[in-house]
Amino acid sequence: MVAVRLGDVVVHQLDRAQARRIAIRAQLLAAPRPTDLLTVVRQLTLVQLDPTAAVAPSADLVCWSRLGSSYQPEQLRQALERDRTLFEHQAMVRPMEDLTLYLAAMAESPAHERQREWLRANDSFRRDVLDRLAADGPLLSRDIPDTCVVPWPSSGWTNNRNVTQMLEFLVLRGEVAIAGRQGRQRLWDVARRVYPADTPVVPLEQARRARDERRLRALGIARRKAVPVPGEPAEVGDAGEPAVVEGVAGEWRVDPAALGQPFTGRTAVLSPFDRLVHDRVRLADLFEYEYVLEMYKPRASRRWGYFALPVLHSDRLVGKVDATADRRHGRLTVHAIHEDVPFTPEVTRAVHEELHDLASWLSLTAEGLR
Repeated sequence: MVAVRLGDVVVHQLDRAQARRIAIRAQLLAAPRPTDLLTVVRQLTLVQLDPTAAVAPSADLVCWSRLGSSYQPEQLRQALERDRTLFEHQAMVRPMEDLTLYLAAMAESPAHERQREWLRANDSFRRDVLDRLAADGPLLSRDIPDTCVVPWPSSGWTNNRNVTQMLEFLVLRGEVAIAGRQGRQRLWDVARRVYPADTPVVPLEQARRARDERRLRALGIARRKAVPVPGEPAEVGDAGEPAVVEGVAGEWRVDPAALGQPFTGRTAVLSPFDRLVHDRVRLADLFEYEYVLEMYKPRASRRWGYFALPVLHSDRLVGKVDATADRRHGRLTVHAIHEDVPFTPEVTRAVHEELHDLASWLSLTAEGLR
């Protein structure tokens, strides 16, 4: 690892292995493991929520892959609903102390004029929703009367789903917050009962820069500008310092605190929504790894499985596991382990151990492992 000074700018020169190790350490997927949930979410900045539970809910898989079997899903629920050390926003779990970085953007939401027009036309409906939550919240959306003046028009599933659409906009505006969940359904409440009252508002541009810096610290290395991805951006703007990666075109941004750190790899089975694999372009550039979530494909078109789990070993992504949790029969069925590169006996043993640990954590028995 070297650095070259170009005028007043220092550009770090990395090879792919160094870049991968920076990314893996930043995502807390190297050894030793972290020891508590709040440390994990603070470093990752977010954990994505997704209802798919072919193996386990994605947020729980992400936490398990970092913490191991000491993690229990109740810990996440307690942090969100009772301790209020975490909050849910736009299908992401975030540290509550990061709320300060989102309040200015909330004040300017929603961004599109069509949405603003609908809110203006339904201001009495908005007040009805807030009054009902203030009096009786937290509530499920079905418990809130629909008093809209102008129905929400859409060619998709949100058409005429007026209460849910209003709640989504009010969360974006910071007037309503998600107070918890009843099963998979969200419980809504007025924000003042969920968010700390004394949270300062960081100005919009300052907050954007801070979010870029937080994102880079969580990713370790990333592009200044990246292909848009659903949810959290993959780009980091001018955060960190410039870097180039041998064999990869273009400039990167690297977290200077991540440079020159020791690396001890381990084996991990990841959620398809894990941030290590979320940016598919970065994944191909640094890890030379192909991954597609195939749950939306017809069965006959799938190569790796409905909810294939990426497999990390040391500083490489080496394969995918096609597995399904059959809770009715008490088993984690491993349909296939796809090897991107031929596994050595050591890799096979490490992957099997991780899958047995996953099954044990789920209170299931692993089947299909030879």
